[in-house]
Amino acid sequence: MTQIIRTVADLRLIIRGWKKAGESIGVVPTMGALHEGHLSLARAAKADCPRVITTIFVNPMQFGNPEDLKKYPRSEAADVALLTTVGVDLVFIPQPEEVYPDGFVTTVSVGGVSEPLEGRMRPGHFDGVATVVTKLFGMTEADRGYFGQKDWQQLQVVQRLVRDLNLPVTVVGCETIREADGLAMSSRNVRLTSDGRAKAGVLFSAITAGADDIRAGQSDRMAIREAAEKLRAVGFDRVEYIELRDAETLMPSDDPRRPRRMLAAAWLDGVRLIDNIPV
Repeated sequence: MTQIIRTVADLRLIIRGWKKAGESIGVVPTMGALHEGHLSLARAAKADCPRVITTIFVNPMQFGNPEDLKKYPRSEAADVALLTTVGVDLVFIPQPEEVYPDGFVTTVSVGGVSEPLEGRMRPGHFDGVATVVTKLFGMTEADRGYFGQKDWQQLQVVQRLVRDLNLPVTVVGCETIREADGLAMSSRNVRLTSDGRAKAGVLFSAITAGADDIRAGQSDRMAIREAAEKLRAVGFDRVEYIELRDAETLMPSDDPRRPRRMLAAAWLDGVRLIDNIPV
């Protein structure tokens, strides 16, 4: 039976028993409003670990705009029901004051990989991610942490964090789960209008075509320009970036011998959509 736990003290009491029995723990950090993408992470954790914890915490440190924090969808009862069908052992749903108690002043900042792209567009965002992930790894005593590849830069930040701080956690990056038209599943997708939703899949098709063109020998710049034009042509409000980057460092790369990633962020219906694919 899936348990709901809201305090670190109660969480550690349960974990103590698991650790005493020699059971490894997989953790899936989320901000709730769960969809099939999140559930795929929980299933991957279930396949690897005797015990699985999913955390649901809308992290205020990740939001530069208080209005975005207010608008972020919350659906605790539905989320727990979905996780129960997957069979996770425990859902940890702390209040903000449990994670950031009175007088909290410590933050974790990852340099390098956090700085371009999302780091440039959303200052302080990855400090919030790094801080909460470090805390959740400590609270859950996780052996393995599961993250989706849709948030590719976030995944690289967490991997660098774990390496640099020698945290005893294996970070597992899982494939992006997509809708039938290719749109990457995201909690924000519910905010799209029906018209916007009908257009949203063009983000994936545009960057896929761009990546194909680059592999075929077209210049990076031309392929990226054409991808952006496709988005504007169908009615995207704004293209923040489409970039070809080194898959690990996220620095600009024109070296096809190294793994590369095309990453994109664009606005549609007032909703910010992100995606990425290997090149």
